[in-house]
Amino acid sequence: MKIICIGRNYAKHAKELGSAIPKEPVFFMKPDSARLPKKAPFFYPNFTKDLHYEVEIVLKINKLGKNISKKFAHTYYEEIGLGIDFTARDLQQECKEKGLPWEKAKAFDYSAPMSQEFIKKSEFKDINNIDFSLTKNNEVVQVGNTEDMLFSFDNLIVYLSQFLTLKIGDYIFTGTPAGVGPVVIGDHLEGYIGERKMIDLKIK
Repeated sequence: MKIICIGRNYAKHAKELGSAIPKEPVFFMKPDSARLPKKAPFFYPNFTKDLHYEVEIVLKINKLGKNISKKFAHTYYEEIGLGIDFTARDLQQECKEKGLPWEKAKAFDYSAPMSQEFIKKSEFKDINNIDFSLTKNNEVVQVGNTEDMLFSFDNLIVYLSQFLTLKIGDYIFTGTPAGVGPVVIGDHLEGYIGERKMIDLKIK
């Protein structure tokens, strides 16, 4: 199992980070150890002082595919969930300034907690119009809708499969909307798809 993460897929988020809006998808990887085990607590890592949340819609790949055509892309995922791409922003900035890869800021253990529940695609009226949000200590901090993605789910499948063989059980984090920000020990994060709570996470 691998976790593929899409960067800068919402224009307002790219702008808030001072990044250019991409003309093609930007992606990076997280290892399987980035997934937070079921019911496990999330502990603030000791190597960062500026940990940020980024809430994202997550696709679960349901069959093997390579060089997938657009007309078949929708058949490679049947379930949609929610995830948080935790980022050690201070480490990321340091790596960027030195022109170095920044996996240590993104791919560390438990940096990709996901909802235990995934929703059947058929339950959505329109997968290109899905509301999702994140609250921190009961205050809404991120609000997104998949219609604002620069690259749709199907386009991401097509693009990624040029470079990577997609396998059953892989996950694709499809990008975060504007509003990312820091967490501290004691914070309580809750993530929603529509009104449905998908993630309930306390920072310890």
